[in-house]
Amino acid sequence: MENFTPLSALLGGAMIGLASAILWIGNGRIAGISGIFGQLLPPAKTIIWRLIFLFSMIFATLLGFNFLPDLSPLGGQKLTEIKLIGNPYWIGIAGLLIGLGTKIGNGCTSGHGVCGLARFSLRSLVGVAIFFFFAIITVAISGIV
Repeated sequence: MENFTPLSALLGGAMIGLASAILWIGNGRIAGISGIFGQLLPPAKTIIWRLIFLFSMIFATLLGFNFLPDLSPLGGQKLTEIKLIGNPYWIGIAGLLIGLGTKIGNGCTSGHGVCGLARFSLRSLVGVAIFFFFAIITVAISGIV
């Protein structure tokens, strides 16, 4: 592992947990990105908090990359220095399959993995096990890591 960064992982995990807890306590909503993003089109009645959540997530990431580059998993690289790994067509197909999977599974890794497991949801436990199983197979086949 070239870019082992336990401090940034711990800090990032704590911030994700805190954001999820604040959204749950303050708004009664689960911080699952597919659900938050998926309800933008067609617009739900509660569009403002969804836009604020998504904007804040992107803005915080950019702030972190610019002001705390040593904590990033990229080891101080700039966002412009990142090279795309893989064929863009396969990446597009993978994106579509992920979208289909989140629709079928009624949520994504963030919703099931962070919020669902914290609520001891059996459906989330099964979903996360399936996510990890296929992630391990994908890495083994592709040899990217």
